[in-house]
Order: sequence, then C-alpha cells, then structure tokens
Amino acid sequence: QVQVVESGGGLVQAGGSLRLSCAASGVIFSIGAMGWYRQAPGNQRELVAAIGTGGGTNYADSVKGRFTISRDNPQNTVYLQMNSLKPEDTGVYYCKADSLERETYRWLGVWGQGTLVTVSS
Repeated sequence: QVQVVESGGGLVQAGGSLRLSCAASGVIFSIGAMGWYRQAPGNQRELVAAIGTGGGTNYADSVKGRFTISRDNPQNTVYLQMNSLKPEDTGVYYCKADSLERETYRWLGVWGQGTLVTVSS
C-alpha cells in the first residue's frame, strides 16, 4: 500500500507565498508522475501542476509564472512553491502520485487527504 501525505497549507494574505510538500510512502515499487490539484468550494477538482520523473512540468494557465512544482525522486516527494497568491487560489490542495503496481504493472493514482490553502484579500 502506498500513502500520500500533504503538508504546508494555511492562511496567507494576497501577494504572499506558501510552500506545499507531499511525500509518498509505504510499499513503493515505483512512483511516476506526481501532481497537485485543487478544489475550491462549489467547483470541480482541477489540475494545478504536474511533474514527471524526468522533470517535465505542466501548469494550469492561471498559475503560470507564480507557482513552481519540483520533486525529489529518491525521497518520492513533490513540492509546490506558490508565490503572488490571489484569493482565487483558495481551496483544498490535493497531491496525487502515480504508483506502479508490482504484480500487475499497472499505474494507480494515489491521492492524499488534502491541505487547505486560504488566501485573504
């Protein structure tokens, strides 16, 4: 079983910064892409940023130039540096890690419980 745990959320004023961390642990065969998603009240969960094992990244248009995703492959950890935060960035931020099943060689998406980010105006 693979678990994913996020940390680093909190309350920040508009224009401020936060850094989220996410670590995958447990019986890990291989971790592939990792990413951050967010869900604002009344909205669907949306991709914020994702990163592959080789460092290739993908960002939502709304966060480009403000957020930076990075990862530490040996530690199976992914980070999200969030700068110039806006009230519309408020939401629960979820981490997702693609975990390769040893028995079936299938990739499974493992989600964390989420961490709340609140940006006040």
